[in-house]
Amino acid sequence: MNRTKKRFFSLIAFLTITIVLFAQEVGSNSPYGRYGYGLLSNPSFGASEAMGGIRYGLRRSQQVNPGNPASYSEIDTLTFIFDLGVSGQMTRLGDGSNIRDYYNGNLDYIAMQFPVFKNVGVSVGLLPFSKVGYNYGATRSRESIQYQETYRGTGGLSQVYGGIAWEPFKNISVGANISYLFGNITYSTVGIPTSTSALISESKQTYSIHHLKYDLGVQYTYPIDRTSSVTLGAVYTPQVSPSAVVYPTEMLYTADPYKYPYSSPAQIQKTDTAAAQTFEIPQSFGLGATYMNAHLLVGIDGTYQLWKDASYPSLLDGMTDASRFNNRYRINAGAEYIIDPLSRNFFQRIRFRGGVSYSNSYINVNVKDPATNTSLGVGGYKEYGINFGLGLPFRDNLSGRVSMLNIGFGYSRQQPEKSNMIKQDMFKISVNMNINELWFFKRQFN
Repeated sequence: MNRTKKRFFSLIAFLTITIVLFAQEVGSNSPYGRYGYGLLSNPSFGASEAMGGIRYGLRRSQQVNPGNPASYSEIDTLTFIFDLGVSGQMTRLGDGSNIRDYYNGNLDYIAMQFPVFKNVGVSVGLLPFSKVGYNYGATRSRESIQYQETYRGTGGLSQVYGGIAWEPFKNISVGANISYLFGNITYSTVGIPTSTSALISESKQTYSIHHLKYDLGVQYTYPIDRTSSVTLGAVYTPQVSPSAVVYPTEMLYTADPYKYPYSSPAQIQKTDTAAAQTFEIPQSFGLGATYMNAHLLVGIDGTYQLWKDASYPSLLDGMTDASRFNNRYRINAGAEYIIDPLSRNFFQRIRFRGGVSYSNSYINVNVKDPATNTSLGVGGYKEYGINFGLGLPFRDNLSGRVSMLNIGFGYSRQQPEKSNMIKQDMFKISVNMNINELWFFKRQFN
């Protein structure tokens, strides 16, 4: 297959998968997705995810790194990168007496990166921002009628980004991402009678967000010697305040609307349109450093997000701006080792990666005593993570370019602050294909 056709098919694949991503919901199963915007995603691709999620000081010519847009200028003038990641995860939820497992799979992200001028690089792609997915409940009774009350949520937010970076001076790069943030989120409460033939009730709240988001990044590389250097990186994301209309409805069905999603309601008891509600996604700050030589890369990152007192409609969760969110911090650290990047031995060219992470929850949840259903206030959780993985190189014999198949394994635990909250363990396997092609090459003959 000639290069023109390969480029054409790469672009077609990018556009096709992007359309699929627009149409799908990101998969997740967690009761903590009930609050705020759901579970937040971290914009780390393949190799960086296996190193604990480091990204601010990560600067490589053959890796897309939207976590710091200043990194795009490292790409050389003959390279085109196509990056695609998928994952599968098993989530285990436990409340101290009961355990339940869930399985999900996702097409995580897709991105391209290429040069436009010398020392100027561009990247475009699509990646998740948050995930909402839960299904839990309990048996209730009211006026001698027993019913199963179930809480369900679906949806999430994604972002299409376009970014550019410029290296105006040697070893100093600046960059910016502009992202279109979009998605639908639905929360519903379903009451299914267990002892009568009464109709099934559903209270549902749905909203959509469409807004622009920005990321500003800078990197400085200090060369220690010919093969080793230290890169410092920083990223700032300004606050955005999208508005959205919330649609609350109350309906009665003859069958469970979750099992039969296309069934029409038997009765519509209430349908309304709440006035445009104010949502806020706060400003965040990121700082990181990476040391790299011919065999070793070591990095550490820190992120701080000012969620406290951010506006969010109280009609969605019954909480106040003062109690709903916490300022969020996250620390990532990781490393990569390669025995000999120039060896003819395949094993010696494999990249071995590992990393750890720690963060608190940006959301609080309403905690109730399961025996008496009385309120115990609000609480959050701490999240601990460990990752490791491999980078398997594949060389194009015609161009000499090296692409990478990245395989990663991750474990994370969300440890609640109160005993009546749910503990969550997640095991994840991710596969990322990083395709490095020789483009923009001007032949010297016809």
